[in-house]
Amino acid sequence: MALDRGSPWVEPSSPRDPLRLGVSTLFSWQWDQARTPCSRMEVASMPGEDEYAEDSSDEEDIRNTVGNVPLEWYDDFPHVGYDLDGRRIYKPLRTRDELDQFLDKMDDPDYWRTVRDRMTGHSVRLTGEQVALVQRLQRGQFGDVSFNPYEPAVDFFSGDLMIHPVTNRPADKRSFIPSLVEKEKVSRMVHAIKMGWIQPRRPRDHSPSFYDLWAQEDPNAVLGRHKMHVPAPKLALPGHSESYNPPPEYLPSEEECLAWEQQEPEERKLSFLPRRFLSLRAVPAYGRFIQERFERCLDLYLCPRQRKMRVNVDPEDLIPKLPRPRDLQPFPTCQALVYRGHNSLVRCLSVSPDGQWLASGSDDGSVRLWEVATARCMRTVPVGGVVKSVAWNPHPTVCLVAVAVEDTVLLLNPALGDRLVVGSTDQLLSAFTPPLDPASQPAHWLEASQEERQDGLRLRIHHGKPVTQVTWHGRGDYLAAVLATPGHTQVLIHQLSRRRSQSPFRRSHGQVQRVAFHPTRPFLLVASQRCVRLYHLLRQELTKKLMPNCKWVSSLAVHPAGDNIICGSYDSKLVWFDMDLSTKPYRVLRHHKKALRAVAFHPRYPLFASGSDDGSVIVCHGMVYNDLLQNPLLVPVKVLKGHALTRDLGVLDVAFHPTQPWVFSSGADGTLRLFT
Repeated sequence: MALDRGSPWVEPSSPRDPLRLGVSTLFSWQWDQARTPCSRMEVASMPGEDEYAEDSSDEEDIRNTVGNVPLEWYDDFPHVGYDLDGRRIYKPLRTRDELDQFLDKMDDPDYWRTVRDRMTGHSVRLTGEQVALVQRLQRGQFGDVSFNPYEPAVDFFSGDLMIHPVTNRPADKRSFIPSLVEKEKVSRMVHAIKMGWIQPRRPRDHSPSFYDLWAQEDPNAVLGRHKMHVPAPKLALPGHSESYNPPPEYLPSEEECLAWEQQEPEERKLSFLPRRFLSLRAVPAYGRFIQERFERCLDLYLCPRQRKMRVNVDPEDLIPKLPRPRDLQPFPTCQALVYRGHNSLVRCLSVSPDGQWLASGSDDGSVRLWEVATARCMRTVPVGGVVKSVAWNPHPTVCLVAVAVEDTVLLLNPALGDRLVVGSTDQLLSAFTPPLDPASQPAHWLEASQEERQDGLRLRIHHGKPVTQVTWHGRGDYLAAVLATPGHTQVLIHQLSRRRSQSPFRRSHGQVQRVAFHPTRPFLLVASQRCVRLYHLLRQELTKKLMPNCKWVSSLAVHPAGDNIICGSYDSKLVWFDMDLSTKPYRVLRHHKKALRAVAFHPRYPLFASGSDDGSVIVCHGMVYNDLLQNPLLVPVKVLKGHALTRDLGVLDVAFHPTQPWVFSSGADGTLRLFT
């Protein structure tokens, strides 16, 4: 085909073709190089094809002669223009869909160098020289290969002294005759000097000059000069204490002298102790005379004397208007039951989905199952190690408790409540058939022995590293475990129905403290020491990174609606995040005096609680509105106390009742408490 002055630029056939940016530059440059009418761009033929299958001499008469006309005018016509003889140039039949183009892209090795001519609609394959030209233009180089932009510069005039001048033009006469204009200027300057209009420059005096700033001011016009004048502070007049012979009631006793010496200098009412002398001649020199004179000079020099306009503001108006706690009921207000039985500190607790049973784990190596209403211990399961975490399966038709003990996660069937639910849980676990060729997993699933099944144990999941936390997904089939080990295997996700384990992360972003599943969406929240990351499990990507501005995150809880989370930290901060609002904290609460150990949301009521090492549980009202324009309302409503401090530890875990406005807490004193 041939391109002339009227041909537009050629568009690549693929939108992702790397030659898109340089094709227009290529043909515009070739038009400048081939300005004569006989120049043509020959299309390179594929090796192995007949060179006479397409004769370029026949295509010379098929040139599109429409000129510089927008091709959008021909969108509704079967042709794209006219040739030299006035015949229509019809569009090629485009019966190929995107799948055919994709197959051509995979099969045709020259697909990447194929472009489409907008004037004729035909596909054109670029030659190697044209591709190299496009690549040079994309790199910002010159189109001509033989052009060297860094050739040494050749001076038109050399710096060498020669015998012949550059030009042999004779000099002008004005070059050696005095100028009349300059003569007139000089005569004017001489006349100005004679008349004294121009003075010679005097040498500068470099000696510093001092002057009185207010020498020209009227001494009686002080108030006129300074509109806001405030006089200097005056010294207080001396009293009886400064006398050399004060009255006896002004002389301090020995106890008062000792107390005065123990006080800080800023706390003393007097900077000296009053003393009695018989005569004025016997009074010695004052030891703080120079210091007090210097402080007086500082008062005169640095004292800010400015008139302030006092604003009459009621302090009560500065306090935000919060609703009264009695208007925010119901919430727990008093201690109702105490669950006693553990011999050591109780690290964790969990409530069953129906709210009838309570599971607790302690450092005494046992898991106890309690009846909530009566505080009676229904069952004690020895696990042989420190229990770090306990989680009851949230699904109402599955009766399972996950227990983290050292490097193992135990799945217990407590056999409490409905017998049909207990039996269906055992049938669900026994219905699993192991695959013929099991794949390698980061954890090992083991069946419990017959003796262990008598105690309620059903499955063991060995990890090889200590497990610090277990938590269930809302549907009850997935279980997340946090391991106390550096690396990318700190978080493992287990599937109960298929008995599979997987590590969702390829690299580590610090030591993981807590994890939590999103209640409604496929998100996983991972809290490290300094930040909280939100991962999309289906897309396998990081969605958000929340910065709580804490030194060490200790606990994490997600709102039942899923748009808000709270974090507790060891520097006694509780941070509320509104994930729709920002990645920075919406509110930071500093109600506790010591480190926070646990935080929790109520699944139904607008309540959240936090437990701290100061032995208290603070219950707050946290209302999240459906209106996105209204911010959440956070109001602390009650401080619950009852746990005794043991080894500088207080409340270690808190959890809400699933249906009632009750809160459970476990402490280092070995007890669990129910506040209603």
